Amino acid sequence: MERIIEEIREDLARRIAVAADRLAERTLAEDPAYAAPLGRAELRERAHRQLRQTVEGVVRSSRGLPVDLTEARSVGVLRAEQGLPLSSLLRSHRQAGRLLWQTLTEAVTAHDRAALPRLLPGASVLWDVLDQQTDATAEAYRQAETARGGRDRERRAALLDSLLDGGAPEAAAAAAAQLGLPGQGRFAVLVLRAGADPVERPPLAAAGPRVLWRIRADGESALVELGHHPLEAVRELLAPLGVRAGVSPVVAAPAEFARARRLAVLALRTTTGPGSPRTALLDERLPAALVAGQGELAGRLRQVVLGPVLALAPEDGRVLLTTLGTWLACQGSTTYAAQRLYCHRNTVSNRLRRLEQLTGRSLTDPAHVVELALAHAAVVQRAADGQGASAPKSPPRTPRRSGPAG
Repeated sequence: MERIIEEIREDLARRIAVAADRLAERTLAEDPAYAAPLGRAELRERAHRQLRQTVEGVVRSSRGLPVDLTEARSVGVLRAEQGLPLSSLLRSHRQAGRLLWQTLTEAVTAHDRAALPRLLPGASVLWDVLDQQTDATAEAYRQAETARGGRDRERRAALLDSLLDGGAPEAAAAAAAQLGLPGQGRFAVLVLRAGADPVERPPLAAAGPRVLWRIRADGESALVELGHHPLEAVRELLAPLGVRAGVSPVVAAPAEFARARRLAVLALRTTTGPGSPRTALLDERLPAALVAGQGELAGRLRQVVLGPVLALAPEDGRVLLTTLGTWLACQGSTTYAAQRLYCHRNTVSNRLRRLEQLTGRSLTDPAHVVELALAHAAVVQRAADGQGASAPKSPPRTPRRSGPAG
């Protein structure tokens, strides 16, 4: 094989130049998406170099020397960095191999047709060299793609952090654009409970909201591009995960994402008490979020409004607080509260009267009811944070009533 190539080397070089043109034109015609980023000139130069180096590889292999795969690896890295498909790259290698064999046979035929049988044993050498080159290219491509994917993930994470942590509006708009997010739209931020085990992401429907997840040391969060979907779609998205999450209100621009994340954290803090939802939309949990966000004032509220109840024996205090919480959940209906507490209506009335006497607040005065409701939320929040006595028990739910309180 080596001797034949030496005999036809000058003619083979001319034919390889023509073959490189043919290979470039074929690639442009059959795989324009692969060829377009390279341009015809580079495509032709790369094809010419590949064909020449394959011939040199055949010569080296015939001498028992290792094939130089430097160029093959370089091409694999370059194509991965350019984001071109590996399948297109391998198809180009196969076409180059077939074209080179055809070029070799034509050159040998033109030189001495009787020498063709001497060329045939070299076919296995040629395909072995092509296999080595293809394997080296593919391996380099995969390694470069893995490294590129890691850089892309790091860049994406940094962009998300810049949006969720806050910054100048111009920087937020630029980061959003790089993530493919519109400058104006309907967005929300969700935050999962810190310390929870990583969750398996649910498969997203093509028509569903777009979700960009971010895992950090302080917890897991996500930026949700709602589009035309209602905010409740986030609750539906999280339902299969079985995790506790807080969800911000809808915001319209990237500059609002950091504030949305802070509000989502507040919403998350309202999910730990008895009877609390697993997924808390902030706008549905505003009183509890208000208490959770004002720790010092919440402490004063507990002491000033419910101090006498908290001073009772633990079981007595828990009974009164549970009764109050149930009565509030039943929209002030003693009848429905009794059903949920599995006791007589008069028992509920007696407990509420005692609570009124201890606190000096009347359950018929709207202002006092607001104070009691917020103070109760403060007690529940403190217990959920592990800083106080056990939280009031949460009775089983019954259907929400309609009509006036009774």
